[in-house]
Amino acid sequence: MKALIVGANGQVGKHLVSFIKDQENVEAKVMIRKEEQAPHFKELGVETVMADLEGDIPAIAKAAEGVDAIVFTAGSGPKTGDDKTILVDLDGAVKTIEAAKKAGVKRFIMVSSYDTTREAIQSSDSSFAPYVVAKHYADEWLRATDLDYTIVHPGALTNDSGTGNVNVATKVEPHDIPREDVARVILECLVNESTIGKEFQVVSGDVDVKEAIKSL
Repeated sequence: MKALIVGANGQVGKHLVSFIKDQENVEAKVMIRKEEQAPHFKELGVETVMADLEGDIPAIAKAAEGVDAIVFTAGSGPKTGDDKTILVDLDGAVKTIEAAKKAGVKRFIMVSSYDTTREAIQSSDSSFAPYVVAKHYADEWLRATDLDYTIVHPGALTNDSGTGNVNVATKVEPHDIPREDVARVILECLVNESTIGKEFQVVSGDVDVKEAIKSL
């Protein structure tokens, strides 16, 4: 399987690419938007392709040529304004979904937010609500397609070293999770077809990632 990693230059994305490098049956192709981001991946021997989530659908579809799956782990980041949240976390996600359809890529893994329900929007403070709204509608758009999707809802992200142990379910108690472990979860979703059509929350826990994903 060859997977296009959208948001590969982010922290979760870099962990994921690193883990994929150790797999015999999965290959990464990374989508980046700046040439200066390329050396890191070229040193790993990973194929890179240039495309911008603020660009058009055909450009993203071209980046997806020759892959079997797309992982969307991009985000505007906490230091940007609401405009970038809409352009990247919502519109960028929707354009990537449409690009997958245009490129004939059926498998799509979305890294969303911990809770993107309508209730979460209503209960969020004014600074966080736009992000939840963006993720909510991106998830809704994906659910409405006939793509073989999986939606991952991670808890609060940390830069702690991963433990390889998580807690996954449709609903779990709020907790944090290292970005490294989120990447492990994404990889397991890529290689485990039983996750198709499912979405789940994931936080740090005491179950090995492989076993946790198998239990879904």
